[in-house]
Amino acid sequence: MIDQFWTFFIAITLLTLFPGVDSLLVVRNTSRGGWKDGIATSTGICSGLFVHALVSAFGISALLLQSAVAFNVLKLVGGGYLVWLGGCSLWHAVRGNNPVRLEIQPVMARKFQLQRSLREGFVCNVFNPKTLLFYMAFLPQFIDPGRSPVLQSMFMAAVHFIIAMIYQGILTVLVCRVRGWFKSNRLGRLASGLTGLVLVSFGLRIFLEKRI
Repeated sequence: MIDQFWTFFIAITLLTLFPGVDSLLVVRNTSRGGWKDGIATSTGICSGLFVHALVSAFGISALLLQSAVAFNVLKLVGGGYLVWLGGCSLWHAVRGNNPVRLEIQPVMARKFQLQRSLREGFVCNVFNPKTLLFYMAFLPQFIDPGRSPVLQSMFMAAVHFIIAMIYQGILTVLVCRVRGWFKSNRLGRLASGLTGLVLVSFGLRIFLEKRI
């Protein structure tokens, strides 16, 4: 389907394994609502990859990168959303009502909401300008000019989707495994506070992202 498939496969796998805001959000939501929350969040995140693939294929990303207004709006939405998520974690950590405590409660006590988890993952990915920049720079290197750029971009997004879902699924299982380490309210609040600080820092970094 694309040029140099195995080169693309190895590169996208290594890049997926590099921890970032997507991984942090999966950890946060798994801690909040168990494995269902983590998998749903991962599905939302990975679904956003197809949006970036289409944007890259149709060249809309080039327009965004040349438009200060469009790019700044993207930064404000994406960065603001991360700051809001991080702020919520910090607020609950201070209050002691910890939404990211790494203790999976009985089924009836879980706070899992499918639409919320899907939305948080999808919005976090789609409005992350770094993902847009990455797809704009990375995908065209493997496009065969003699074939449909849209189909090839969607194919690469599908490969990325599978790899990311596997990685984040393993991450979800690991978080569930270590939930006993954070049964202490103090440790749970500390984890929530640290998660909030990192999310806020990611959001602020997106605000400061320079336009190309």
